Amino acid sequence: MILRAQVGSGVHGTSIGGQDDRDEMGLCLEPPQFVTGLARVPAGVKAAVPAIEFEQYQRHTVWDQPGGLANRSGAGDLDVVIYSARKWARLALAGNPTVLLLLFVPDAEVVYRNLIGAELTDNAHRFVSRLAADRFLGYLRAQKAGMTGRARPHTNRPELVAEHGYDTKYAMHALRLGLQGVELLTTGRITLPVPEPSRSYLRAVRRGAVSLPEVIAAVGEVERELEVLQRSSLAPNEPDRSWVDEWLHRSYLSFWQSV
Repeated sequence: MILRAQVGSGVHGTSIGGQDDRDEMGLCLEPPQFVTGLARVPAGVKAAVPAIEFEQYQRHTVWDQPGGLANRSGAGDLDVVIYSARKWARLALAGNPTVLLLLFVPDAEVVYRNLIGAELTDNAHRFVSRLAADRFLGYLRAQKAGMTGRARPHTNRPELVAEHGYDTKYAMHALRLGLQGVELLTTGRITLPVPEPSRSYLRAVRRGAVSLPEVIAAVGEVERELEVLQRSSLAPNEPDRSWVDEWLHRSYLSFWQSV
């Protein structure tokens, strides 16, 4: 393990009164036999093959309850994903909003970080590029499509749709992604938790205190800003792949020499 931190609603500042699970993300360096050799890990429950190359580890405490994998995480549950540093880097270089977030988590929300992890977060700017605009837009539009349940009738939260007329959590995430994407492409960073007054507005959306037409308009506005930034952002066209490649190589060798 080189880095592990909270990455869910708690770190965004958008959690509502004990309704949320705790989401954590981390990075690890695999032992050499899992990179240069044939070592594999179990593929998981109901997998088509018994073993696969290691890319990530997931732990969801709600799966321990009756119902298993069909259960949805809720208040008090812990969801953890630990990526291979190599897989995480590929996703981050492509501008993936979920994994990029780990670079900007404040110290108070960091569960573990060693010197290799600290070097990574100190060089967060090397991962920022215009490629992120496409990824943030894609994630935003996916969340927007699920707001009413028409595009995602089997994955939205029917209890929220019944109470508010739309899935308020999807709506909040769509707007949050837009706001954070705009910030990243204009400043090179993501502020956590979300700064005010945006944080309070996001919480109001999540509570269902904002009408669906207003939410759609707000999401549409940040979506258009991201579309402009796809073409005009001062962010570099590409991330610093050479630095990331060198960091990965050096970090893995250092770990392997110590074991």
